[in-house]
Amino acid sequence: MNLPPGLVARPLVMSDASAVHALFAAAELADTGEVAVELEDIEGGWQRPSFDLEQESIGVFENGTLVAAGEVYKTRRAEATVHPDHRGRGIGTWLARWVEDCSRRRGGSLVGQSVPVGGSAERLYQSLGYREGWRAWVLVVPEGAAIEPQPLPRGYVLRDLVVGEDEETAYRLVEDAFNEWPDRQPSTFDDWAASTVRRPGFEPWQIRFAVDDRGTAVGVAFLIVTEGCGYVDQLAVRSDQRGKGLARALLVDAFARAREHGAARSELSTDSRTGALPLYEHVGMQVSQSYQHWMTDV
Repeated sequence: MNLPPGLVARPLVMSDASAVHALFAAAELADTGEVAVELEDIEGGWQRPSFDLEQESIGVFENGTLVAAGEVYKTRRAEATVHPDHRGRGIGTWLARWVEDCSRRRGGSLVGQSVPVGGSAERLYQSLGYREGWRAWVLVVPEGAAIEPQPLPRGYVLRDLVVGEDEETAYRLVEDAFNEWPDRQPSTFDDWAASTVRRPGFEPWQIRFAVDDRGTAVGVAFLIVTEGCGYVDQLAVRSDQRGKGLARALLVDAFARAREHGAARSELSTDSRTGALPLYEHVGMQVSQSYQHWMTDV
């Protein structure tokens, strides 16, 4: 299908990052009432070696202004949106078809996107015949809420990442844990690093390890702090170390450290594939946003 008159589309380039950030921020504010995306998220994502910006992204412009954008990662995961002021013009449908075509061209057979429950994007995907995948949630520790300490097992401690020594360990802990999810596509170290230890502005205190009584790192948490919010982006515990309270200890430690670095509240996201929702509710987190993943064969 064609774009509405007056609109043009082209692949995105690195210099578009700020405009893409502004676009997604405007969409998030309209759809959820708050902005979570950061410029560093976009820059970090675009520098992943497995992502081809020229082949796997698109921007839609009107008179030189970006009004919609989309990208497809590893043929399966789409991130696409239309500026709230330009919805209802058929751009979203065009963008969905571009996403499907991109996935197909890159060798994919299935593509989808997680969008706010009850929003315009969900209605669009329903109208296009997409089917439901997993449910996802954003959980929050509200401003001023008490953070109860979580004890570690005897002999276990928490410590910061040591630059030049621990990056591969953190990656392996996360990768091994996340690969337990059904149908997950593995990530390389360089892809993981692009959004963590090579993310613009990264500092070693953002990654904390749970270490056993022999000095072996058996759990890890990655924290991002921005504009008054601490976001626990990754949390993983080695499978043979679970059930000891290590995940809870890493979580509350991340919440406390977020406050030490100026955050008034803490957040994280999870989905129904992980089974971790009860853990987060157990430490006092509350669901603030709900998302549904919609997908289609291509």
